[in-house]
Amino acid sequence: MKETGNNYVTVLWEAQAKVGRDAEMKSFITGVVTSSRYDQGCIDYEAYEVEGQTGKFIIFERWESTAALEGHLQSQRMVEKAPQLLEMMEGSIEEGIRLLQSFRPKQ
Repeated sequence: MKETGNNYVTVLWEAQAKVGRDAEMKSFITGVVTSSRYDQGCIDYEAYEVEGQTGKFIIFERWESTAALEGHLQSQRMVEKAPQLLEMMEGSIEEGIRLLQSFRPKQ
């Protein structure tokens, strides 16, 4: 992953729960979000449900650097939780990752 123009790494992650696993996945995500907010280099880490789409979740993350994001992803906690998440969701974790590039007019 690469850093954005403002030197932050901004990630939008989207995932769909398997049928009947949405409540379980929501509970799981809640625990991950809470602990991830304390990871070194985390600026923002918020979870959302998509209104009107049962079991569709989005996590918005902002990190100080690529190294901070990589540290989060490679932490023992996240490595251990990935297989549990994969059991609850459709597809792969990587399929839902989008890196966002900030832009605004120069003043």
